[in-house]
Amino acid sequence: MLASWSTPYLVAGFLLGAVIVLFTGLRITRLVDRLADRTGIGEALAGAVLLGAATSLSGTIVSITAALDGQASLAYSNGIGGIAAQTAFLAIADLVYRKANLEHAAADLGNIFQSITLIVLLTLPLLASNWAETTFLAIHPVSLIIPILYVSGLIATRALREKPMWQPVSTAETREDLPEPEPEADRRKSTGRLFLDLALLMLIMGIAGWVIAKTAGTLTGRLELSESLVGALATAVVTSFPELVTTVAAVRRGALQLAVGGIIGGNSFDTLFLSAADISFRDGSLYHAAGAGDQFWNLTAILMTAVLLGGLVLRQRVGPARIGAESMALLGLYACAIAMQITVMSGP
Repeated sequence: MLASWSTPYLVAGFLLGAVIVLFTGLRITRLVDRLADRTGIGEALAGAVLLGAATSLSGTIVSITAALDGQASLAYSNGIGGIAAQTAFLAIADLVYRKANLEHAAADLGNIFQSITLIVLLTLPLLASNWAETTFLAIHPVSLIIPILYVSGLIATRALREKPMWQPVSTAETREDLPEPEPEADRRKSTGRLFLDLALLMLIMGIAGWVIAKTAGTLTGRLELSESLVGALATAVVTSFPELVTTVAAVRRGALQLAVGGIIGGNSFDTLFLSAADISFRDGSLYHAAGAGDQFWNLTAILMTAVLLGGLVLRQRVGPARIGAESMALLGLYACAIAMQITVMSGP
């Protein structure tokens, strides 16, 4: 059906999906912050699980839809490119928080452990692409390992929160994760109703993700664009807008652990895109069908996560422009990666 649409209509559909993703993301942040306090799981874990999953849903739909349509590169680069974009968004949130370096003020062992888990999860697809193409029912074994490690990481993070073996040093700039008074409108709602509202917003975001995937896929073929470039710099960035909006909104609300945890947890959740996309891709292993451009973003995401992890451990109080040196490095790495990708794609 979309093949018969004119290019302006396809662009309009793509932008409409982006707007829906953007505004549902705003509402989701407040809901997750309330649920973090109600359930007692803390902002870092709530960001990793609830906020990460909710804001990543549209991107998941994009990768699955692209894989079902046989667009392996678009499916792969959408998930991995989104991780790089979202990590750069954390540096933008650092610019918004003017009191101190965000990574210093949001000290939380859960976020540090989740960063380590993310690096492990990002390494697996690269290992898979360098192994022999072994599949069962057209599914690579790594696609089964990724969800297991993801869940194991969440369980370990919960245990770390309940019985920490290390504690970050508290300073005047450190913002502790303490429950906040709820507005009257929220107090009248049960916890179950809040979860129901979250599920409804996630459904809307998922539909928007499907629209984005279909319009982007059609535009890619019509305009003869690179799937890797579109996936990493178009669909990935658009479907990552909720992370930017929710992270900035969380910072402005003072929910700093939720802001950092939402990005890191969302990135970890995004690695599940690859498992879902590989299962949906029926022409063999997605990891072997993806190209060098997609693996480039995989390596970029690992490098940016390592820099972020270093910033979380170092905890510089104030750096250049009142943000951490790691935030400056993240913005620089992402800008360089984009420039390199465009140069390669536009070359002979």
